[in-house]
Amino acid sequence: MVHRAGPGAVLSHQTAAELFGLADGPSPLIHLTIPACRRVGSIPGAVIHRSRRLELARHPALLPPRTRIEETVLDLVQQAETFDRAFDWICRACQRRLTTAGRLASSLDMRSKARWRPELSEALTDIGDGVHSALEYRYLHHVERPHGLPHAERQVRIVRGARNYYLDNLYADYHVCVELDGRIAHPDDQRWRDSRRDNAAATKGLVTLRFNWADVTRQPCQTALQLAAALRQGGWPGSPRPCGIRCPVP
Repeated sequence: MVHRAGPGAVLSHQTAAELFGLADGPSPLIHLTIPACRRVGSIPGAVIHRSRRLELARHPALLPPRTRIEETVLDLVQQAETFDRAFDWICRACQRRLTTAGRLASSLDMRSKARWRPELSEALTDIGDGVHSALEYRYLHHVERPHGLPHAERQVRIVRGARNYYLDNLYADYHVCVELDGRIAHPDDQRWRDSRRDNAAATKGLVTLRFNWADVTRQPCQTALQLAAALRQGGWPGSPRPCGIRCPVP
């Protein structure tokens, strides 16, 4: 397929993502990128993209020819219908250790036209600090930060016996941790895993608050009030602040 697209063609977008292990399933179409100065006729089963910076985007060694992982991620971000979907691509690439937030930020700086540039730059900083999902990103930007709450440590490891557990958000000075769950329902094995993690936190003297997608996205101010109450019981000397005119936080 690459040969049919002619000199300089590379696999890109969803097809390159499959090769890197970034996409979980196959795309029904093969995505190819060719230099902007070239034209190519229609190829059945293929989507043709054109790029003025293909020499920079092309991976220097891997075969079949493809775009670099950072360029692949940003191509998918450019196509994403929502910022949440765009965030999912960059977060997934970092979680699977295919690249780093720093490398993605450098590649983003090299693109003169990029959707959601300010939001992506901020998101990459947050991912570098340990944010691992869109829900965690919204928790930071809708609950913690706008209400003046302390800054949590993200993805903190605790050890209980021979097992390692990771806490989503730890306020160590005030003995509080916040776990975020984006699932609508828990499978039985996941509920047991959550319980073991909560129990492990309790043995460290930590109070665990658990919030879901609705808590964070639909009632972030009430969630902030609950968290503030737990933090103050743990010794936090501060007070939450309202995030806006209609915020119920006093």
